[in-house]
Amino acid sequence: MWTALGVLLLGLPLLTACGLFVYVYWYVRRHLLDQLERIFPEKPLFIIPRGDPDAAAEDVRFPTADGMRLQGAYFKTASPARKGVILFGIEYGSDRWSCRSYCDPLLAAGYDVFTYEPRNQGKSDVIPDYVPLQWITDHEVADAQAALAYLKSRPDADPRGVGLFGVSKGANAGLAAMSADPWIRCAVTDGAFGLTSVMLPYMRKWIGVYNDNLLAHGLMPAWFYAHVAMIGVRRVGRERKVRFFHLEPHMRRIRQPLLMIHGEADSYIKVEMARVLLRRASGAKEFWAVPGARHNQAITFAGPEYARRVIEFFNQHLGQVPSSKFQVPS
Repeated sequence: MWTALGVLLLGLPLLTACGLFVYVYWYVRRHLLDQLERIFPEKPLFIIPRGDPDAAAEDVRFPTADGMRLQGAYFKTASPARKGVILFGIEYGSDRWSCRSYCDPLLAAGYDVFTYEPRNQGKSDVIPDYVPLQWITDHEVADAQAALAYLKSRPDADPRGVGLFGVSKGANAGLAAMSADPWIRCAVTDGAFGLTSVMLPYMRKWIGVYNDNLLAHGLMPAWFYAHVAMIGVRRVGRERKVRFFHLEPHMRRIRQPLLMIHGEADSYIKVEMARVLLRRASGAKEFWAVPGARHNQAITFAGPEYARRVIEFFNQHLGQVPSSKFQVPS
């Protein structure tokens, strides 16, 4: 009898913990998922850059695997000897001509640049009822893969592969493609972000705002919030008939060199969120936090240093030109 009683008493803490977990799980799903599903699709208030058309660029249209036609622009370097080719991923809501402020120094340094507009953006084909958000879906990943396929098909394709340069959402789609294709030899990103590495900190913040139940936001582990976040994201995806792409687990497949640039004052994608994403990459990696810069403002705040670092990175990992021999174009 005493043995049975001892087992019962020892089991009480476990039963209490299980009951507490079940209660919090029920509470969060019942009371907070609706808030998450409302907040997740909200679009940030960004100043979206657009550029002026350039007659010197080769305007191209190319297909995706699912039959869409995307608009792109190929810029050729004026240098007599091309060092390499760089695929540029534009930011959310922008157009292909916006790449010029980022890529003009690369063109002057001897690189060709190809940029494109993903579906439902710019002059590319449109899927009815699909409203792109700042989060990447399988659509944007497929578009990045189609851009790579186009570059491989060109008569002047570089057999060694290409470099990737992407900003924010364009960087995220490029990293997703890079994780599955070693033909991307190296990458520079600016303002890149994942899904759970952004959602988890905001989940705790939202839960604290929308309820005063300490058990719902003070005691539960990170994996619990990740699980709940993914439930909410999948629900939003089903409603919008898309699948949001979870970049974090794919980062471990990236063994190519990676330079991640981020605005130190970014109030939307915090610096630590970007660092969490970078830590998952398996290859040589470097993080540069630009002081004073908010989201996608690093190029403005860093000035000539921005161009110098980007070009030196590609010279080292793509063009194979020692950085000591390079002068940043004025």
